[in-house]
Amino acid sequence: MHILIANDDGYLAPGLQALVDACQGLGTIDVFAPERNASGTSNSLTLHQPLSVHTAANGFRFVTGTPSDSVHLALTSGLIAKPDLVLSGINNGANMGDDTLYSGTVAAATEGYLFGIPSIAFSLTDKGWAHLDVAARVARRVVEAVLANPPQQGHFLLNVNIPADAKAESAPWRTTRLGRRHASFPAIAQTNPRGEPIYWIGPAGEARDVGEGTDFEATRQGLVSITPLQVDMTHHAALPQWQTWVGQQQ
Repeated sequence: MHILIANDDGYLAPGLQALVDACQGLGTIDVFAPERNASGTSNSLTLHQPLSVHTAANGFRFVTGTPSDSVHLALTSGLIAKPDLVLSGINNGANMGDDTLYSGTVAAATEGYLFGIPSIAFSLTDKGWAHLDVAARVARRVVEAVLANPPQQGHFLLNVNIPADAKAESAPWRTTRLGRRHASFPAIAQTNPRGEPIYWIGPAGEARDVGEGTDFEATRQGLVSITPLQVDMTHHAALPQWQTWVGQQQ
């Protein structure tokens, strides 16, 4: 087994080290992660400037780019053999609902999925790394379960959110769908030392769809949320309506 591990909090993040430690003994592990915190970078690739790859004292490779850059380089640069599994995390905070569109953690796993490799993103539901050791053990169990009994033929993409709770290791797992959030809070205006206006992106909005079966509901109940994701953004249910509309425009 050859495992590639990435994240979006940067190669020095405690969550990355915890996931690497948790996966010891499962096979050969390579780590490619961003040099700096790259949260919220989604699936962006750096196309207009070169990327550098450096090796830290612990053997982790860190990339001067995004989480997607990190996995993309690992898979296409020839620096390592093609892995059998891509893992991302453990993220400092939840990645649920609409967050998955912006998440660098999910994006790193998605990059592996796009290359036909089974991929899993792991996140703690709260920031601050509370009970990270417990979350790492949960992540190990999920990986072992997937390897021992794959849920489907071919590759897959899973988004796993683990409650930041001492009891999470014994918590049941629940297969969930993505919930939804309200729109983000307004941008925060400030002034820099030169008197020029600057803006900070506002915090994420409150959860809106937290109904039965959502990732929000599961984690609020203290359960481990496992959401299978896909990349196809086609609105299949709306295709017939648009096909009729296009026909009327001819």
